[in-house]
Amino acid sequence: MDNIDESLLLKQLKDPKTQRRAFESVVRRYSEQLYWQVRRIVLTHDDANDVLQNAFMKAWQALDSFHGDSKLLTWLSRIAINESLDFMRRQKNLSTVSADDTDLGVANQLMADEYFDGDETEAQLQEAIASLPDVQRTVFQLRYYDEMKYSEISRMLDTSEGALKASYHIAVKKITEFFHSRD
Repeated sequence: MDNIDESLLLKQLKDPKTQRRAFESVVRRYSEQLYWQVRRIVLTHDDANDVLQNAFMKAWQALDSFHGDSKLLTWLSRIAINESLDFMRRQKNLSTVSADDTDLGVANQLMADEYFDGDETEAQLQEAIASLPDVQRTVFQLRYYDEMKYSEISRMLDTSEGALKASYHIAVKKITEFFHSRD
């Protein structure tokens, strides 16, 4: 069932008799890609799993509202990214440490995560990305890691391509400045 095309999958998602099995197929098909989109925002494995599970639950509950105006993955990505950003906002609201302490904590938190397989440079990159405002961070991650086109991101985030290009350019500049300040 995992190899069926999207149009058949969408038809099965609309049919109450096949909806549950079709959604299970959706979860199997898109979990890994969505996991990495979420993981790059929330950083830790356990948080990414929790956020992804919440995103799939929201998708299941909102399945009737999906009309096929975009690709299924685009719709799911939008839910997962919004859930990730909400999670990060809740974390910031719970945090009472200063912004400098939080930035230092990103690299330390990553290096302590048993599922993190990067090096010190990757941890610093994630620290630089974490310091970006939400929109710039999200646009940067979708372009840099997922190699999405601006047109896809535009549909996903419901904003203009021009605004996305500007956000990406500013994000790259800030990340570059972050690394230059470390020299």
